[in-house]
Amino acid sequence: MRYEGTVYRPPSEAGSLIIQATVGCPHNRCAFCSMYSDKKFKKRQVEEVVEDLDMALDVYGSGVRTIFLADGNTAALPTDTLVAIGTAARERFPHLERITMYGSARFLDKKDRDEWQAISDAGITRVHSGLESGDAVTLEQIHKGVDPESAARAFNHVMEAGIELSVYLMVGVAGLERWREHAEGSAGVLNQASPDFVRLRTFVPALGTEWCERWQRGELTLLNAHQALEETRLLVSMLEGPTVLLSDHITNFLDVRGRIPEDKPAMIEGIDEALEWSLEQFRPPTEQMVGLGL
Repeated sequence: MRYEGTVYRPPSEAGSLIIQATVGCPHNRCAFCSMYSDKKFKKRQVEEVVEDLDMALDVYGSGVRTIFLADGNTAALPTDTLVAIGTAARERFPHLERITMYGSARFLDKKDRDEWQAISDAGITRVHSGLESGDAVTLEQIHKGVDPESAARAFNHVMEAGIELSVYLMVGVAGLERWREHAEGSAGVLNQASPDFVRLRTFVPALGTEWCERWQRGELTLLNAHQALEETRLLVSMLEGPTVLLSDHITNFLDVRGRIPEDKPAMIEGIDEALEWSLEQFRPPTEQMVGLGL
């Protein structure tokens, strides 16, 4: 396989074959993100992607079970391109259990239900989507390029096609200034379009980004462990489901996980217990994690 630049993938795709179908991110304006700042977005030709699939077949054999289509927003590819890639992957790897990709709501919303159904039929079975927040003000401030209503519509189109959806929320991205609106707005979007998975990440400023500079100027207050857990508690209490909530990332202060609505009482009880801990019992303060590349 041939890779251009640093390639990122979700933690849940750690065991997947990574095929770079796009390079960089077509949006690449999120105020908190520096992941693709060194790349100019481009769509790889289908023929190149298929060549990489053939290379993987030679190296790993036909037993590959999961594939992740990098880079940052592969959902931006035209529908016929995604169909061609999915079909080629299935032909070469008959034991595939899933093909996944990143897709922000802005680009998911550019395809209608029928297009997503064609993509699903071609074997692309999961989308990882960074919503970050469901608060309209926060979404505008971090330049996500989407509003809550269009995000919910896009998510529903994807799921109605039978594609699994994993949505990422960023705890603390709105700072102490809008933590409540952030939690309430996020729950609002996810209750309109309940994904298969909700994955929590705690905001850690990335050096050189607009959101880091906002924090450095004193215009954004990072949440301490108790404040982050209060935000998470409010989110959990408002989510209706059905969904699975996970905190599968090193940035989080507490591993909160379970099925919603079944496990909500246990999750809230666990958060309440942790709120009684001293701040020293949690991971280091977020300020100390800046620059670590998490």
